[in-house]
Amino acid sequence: MNLFFEESGDFKVGTVLSQAGEAYQVEMPSGKRTKVKVKDVLVQYEKPPAQELLDAAKAIAADVDFEFLWEVAGQEEFGFAELGAEYFGHAPQPFEAAGLILALHGAPIYFYKKGRGRYKAAPEASLRAAQAGIEKKRQQGLIQDAYVEMLKNNQMPDAMTPLVHQLLFKPDKNSLEYKALDAACNELHTSAPRLMLATGAIASAKELHMARFLFDNFPRGAGFPNVPVPATPGGLPLADVAAFSIDDVTTTEIDDAFSVVTLPDGMIRVGIHIAAPGLGIKPDDAVDKMARSRMSTVYMPGDKITMLPDEVVNAFTLAEGKTCPALCLYATLDPADWSVKSTVTRAEMVPIKSNLRHNDLDELVNEETLASGEGEYPHKAELAVLWQWALQLEAGRMKKREQFGLKPEQNNRVDFNFYVDDDVVSVVRRKRGAPLDKIVAELMIFANSTWGKLMHDSGVPGIYRSQGQGVGGWAAKMQVRMVTHAAPHQGLGVDQYAWSTSPLRRYTDLVNQWQILACAGHGVTAPLVAPFKPRDANLFAIVSAFDAAYGAYNDHQQNMERYWCLRWLGQQDERKVEAVVLKDEVLRLADIPLIVRLPGMPPVARGAQVKLDILRWDEVDLTIEARLLEVAAAAADADLEYEEEDSGQAAAEEAVEAEGVVAVVAPQPEGEAP
Repeated sequence: MNLFFEESGDFKVGTVLSQAGEAYQVEMPSGKRTKVKVKDVLVQYEKPPAQELLDAAKAIAADVDFEFLWEVAGQEEFGFAELGAEYFGHAPQPFEAAGLILALHGAPIYFYKKGRGRYKAAPEASLRAAQAGIEKKRQQGLIQDAYVEMLKNNQMPDAMTPLVHQLLFKPDKNSLEYKALDAACNELHTSAPRLMLATGAIASAKELHMARFLFDNFPRGAGFPNVPVPATPGGLPLADVAAFSIDDVTTTEIDDAFSVVTLPDGMIRVGIHIAAPGLGIKPDDAVDKMARSRMSTVYMPGDKITMLPDEVVNAFTLAEGKTCPALCLYATLDPADWSVKSTVTRAEMVPIKSNLRHNDLDELVNEETLASGEGEYPHKAELAVLWQWALQLEAGRMKKREQFGLKPEQNNRVDFNFYVDDDVVSVVRRKRGAPLDKIVAELMIFANSTWGKLMHDSGVPGIYRSQGQGVGGWAAKMQVRMVTHAAPHQGLGVDQYAWSTSPLRRYTDLVNQWQILACAGHGVTAPLVAPFKPRDANLFAIVSAFDAAYGAYNDHQQNMERYWCLRWLGQQDERKVEAVVLKDEVLRLADIPLIVRLPGMPPVARGAQVKLDILRWDEVDLTIEARLLEVAAAAADADLEYEEEDSGQAAAEEAVEAEGVVAVVAPQPEGEAP
């Protein structure tokens, strides 16, 4: 005797060898033996042999007309033998009964299983809905297959074009567009970004990196809505100065300028003039909300995304030939020893005589010409005064660093400026600590420290950058954090440090400017009128949001600098390049700030000059492969970038204040972005 039975949701056949109670010992066509319970048996028969019956049953199931079978079944629950008699017009033969079971089981949209061998026809509404769903899925499958073929031929389907960024950066993995993209990538053995580049949906690796950043940080686009330009309040006194700024040629957000006046008693008054958008922008107005949503200008080689609309920047930037509202810090100096006798802060209208540019002056203004007085250049006398004071300020900071237990800063580091013109990049090395950089950096540090003390002494909270044991103990000594109370910045060698000198490009500086204006204008009553009060939850929220945004922007800047470094290699067709060993297996190319890691490289002293063979690089993944060719002797004056963390941090903060530096490529301690 043979059996057609159900086992683990599948239908099988076999020949009975023996029976014991409610179970059969069965041998299947494969030779395997199994125990089958009586309740699982659906059909018992003598002929044909087991395998022949199964083959005949499958043929019957393939020929079943499900629409007719469904109509025959009616709406009542039935057994397969009952339906078989109706469908075949006679009591079904064993192979017919088995075939009908296979058909019923294989058509779940037509028949619902109710038990062993028992079924019920699906309601018509449910059946038609299921059929529509199947047809829709079939049509989607055809569309998906067509998309896959187009993608494999480097053609982007029109329907996928608006979804390119979403498919790359935040895909709906259940969508047919993503499934098509994934299938095409698998068949071509490539990645989604590379396939998008091949189809032309993404124009270049540069656009890919930019699109990823904008998708994550500017989902509504980097443009600004139209807003009225804030007006500067009238009645500000006119400063009796001829101020000048010092910036890179690409700088448009000119935040700071300087003036030098010799007083009748021989003292020198140095003015540090900071653009004052805080006089026009008010907390929670339309422009403030835009600035707070961005938190900072985003910098990258050849481009930037400003924190404020161009028309607002133009209204407050310290442009040559204009008289601009500014927050001014005046320091009275004794030229005998360059000590600071007094300081005063006030808001004024400041005439801007010149916008000096590094590109024009770097070769003219250096330590030798400043010492000898040689050369002719704008504001020569004022720059000589500022240089002497900057040296004193730096010396004072170094003494303070020593009091904090830190080593003196090292100045053997190099900065790099990137310039991009029509997709062609040039990278210019600039030795850190050049006089113009140092003047700007030291005076900005002085202003940030002085105004930080002013807020503290006035009982007004601000946003400070702190580094030292007061922030997390010795283990966190080198980590820079943002806090809302005055605390030392050990790396810079100052008792407090509040970013206040770049209010056109950093939201923290704009916030601090509001607080400083309250201190300067209201004295002891400043805590009552300042926009932010002690322990203001809103101030803490700004600090948190700024840290997150600034970190993301810095990561993007570093990615784009790495991209342009790789572009430079291709542009120069460089294969054999010089590099300097920074630390262990970490090297930096000599001509560009490109970091290369060579796992397994033999031990080489820090500062050693080496020659590398560039094997390949990838502008999509931003990776580079190289091999070591030869090692030269270590250079005594190598421009190392992996310094003691505290020295690197202070130099990074200085470079930020100098603002002429586009790229600060030294690795930063955790939590800090230059």
